[in-house]
Amino acid sequence: MVESGLRGVPDPSALFLADRQTGVAGSVVVPTLEGQRPLMVELQVLTNKVKPDIPARRSAQGLDPGRLAMLLAVLGQRVKAPVSQHEVYASVVGGVKLSEPGTDLGLCLAVLSALSGQPLPPTVVAFGEVGLGGEVRQVAHASRRLAEASRLGFTKALVPATTQTVDGPMKVERISTLRQALQVLGMSVPQH
Repeated sequence: MVESGLRGVPDPSALFLADRQTGVAGSVVVPTLEGQRPLMVELQVLTNKVKPDIPARRSAQGLDPGRLAMLLAVLGQRVKAPVSQHEVYASVVGGVKLSEPGTDLGLCLAVLSALSGQPLPPTVVAFGEVGLGGEVRQVAHASRRLAEASRLGFTKALVPATTQTVDGPMKVERISTLRQALQVLGMSVPQH
């Protein structure tokens, strides 16, 4: 008997993370929502230094290019990261399209990791909206995001300072700004 129709994927987060390589600069996992379902996806960023007279190219696969440009401007102004001197290629692994602002913090950390060559710890996840002042703002359904991350073995999460208390084994680091996120992770700001 041949089955037809759609079948659900029992564990999409594990599927999207199955081929992930840890210890690579520019990679971060973000807990996002697909409808009401939490989903863990990997964001990857690659940077390439350009000569001063050549415009830096930006490419976004699975991300809003306008949002990427805005976050790069925030990183340049608020963190003093040398983004204007680098091409930036950002991609969501697995062909997922992300449109929610809850992925902003993860994307910013991936950019800074790529620029500095410092990999993020493999057991860390990050989420939060980033404002134009470099502040990290809360997003909906933090407890669902954290529960999914914990279920998949992540042990530390960087979240907005205003995130409500969440029970569970995961260490939750509440942060207010991008600079504070770098301090918590022990990362330095890449120099010009």
